[in-house]
Amino acid sequence: MSRTPHSSAPRSDAPPLRRHRLSINGESFHVLEQGEGPAVLFCHGFPDTAETWRSQMRAVAGAGYRALALDMRGFGESFAPPDASQYTSLHIVGDLVGVLDALKIEHAVIVGHDWGADHAQRAALLRPDRFHALASISIPYAPRGDVDTWSDLRNRGLGERYYALDWIKPGRETLFAPPSQSIPAILYWLSASPPPGQRWDPIDPARDMLRPAPVAAPPWVDPAYVRHTVRAFEKSGFCGGLNYYRALPLSFDLMPAFRNAVIRQPSLYVWGAADGLCRFFHPTTPSLEELQRFQPRLVKQVRLEDVGHWVQHEAAQRLNEELIGFLKGLDAG
Repeated sequence: MSRTPHSSAPRSDAPPLRRHRLSINGESFHVLEQGEGPAVLFCHGFPDTAETWRSQMRAVAGAGYRALALDMRGFGESFAPPDASQYTSLHIVGDLVGVLDALKIEHAVIVGHDWGADHAQRAALLRPDRFHALASISIPYAPRGDVDTWSDLRNRGLGERYYALDWIKPGRETLFAPPSQSIPAILYWLSASPPPGQRWDPIDPARDMLRPAPVAAPPWVDPAYVRHTVRAFEKSGFCGGLNYYRALPLSFDLMPAFRNAVIRQPSLYVWGAADGLCRFFHPTTPSLEELQRFQPRLVKQVRLEDVGHWVQHEAAQRLNEELIGFLKGLDAG
């Protein structure tokens, strides 16, 4: 194991942030760490890096927990193989377990947003011995069914309309160039900042997320985070991120044993009412009882009004409060 920490300048009211270069299954991963106590592992989505979690990490660390966040495979400064077959759920969960192994952590609460939520859910399924509780942000848990998601969408006549079915085509990385335009656009259009009729819709190409944004950065986001994310994708490109979409049918084929599998760990689901992806997954607000069909220990779902896809930024304080409340509930139990 290679572990080389170095410190970033911390806020005076927060434990210092440490950065590690970890060797996980022979490959290099960039991991942030803050605080001491029971471990909480944060997993980001697309297009993002571990820096998306800085507010949550400060809050969790300040509440007495050991916050960890990695640049997921294919992103930022972490291992980024070009082949989509290296991005299945089995590979990603292996990375997440590898973080715990490298830092000698027995088990952790796992928190994920977007693709990070999807793989956090798979981690909870595959390794309940290592991930004893789950918080899903923006993406509800959906068990493996009889048909993979992309085939299901095509069967429903959405093959030419659903955004991701265009992204999985070869060479679509060019859609996102330059990052200085695509990153602000994605942050803006997926949020609750645009007027309702203009926000991103995953099945309406006229409301595409890559339209030029009217602002350099929405008012709810730290400009330094935007600059960091732009620089990260200028360096890494978008192949790794798009490979998550391309690998989805491969993960489906590898996991028939988990058809209709139930997540039995204590769980939390937080989502923005203005999030186009959530509105597509569940056009009406699901009841807790509906969600508990496949997550019987889901303790709470939180619908945030006037919040879009970027919950960790648009509603950072509220999310922090919900996460800390969830964690304290686990401690009390």
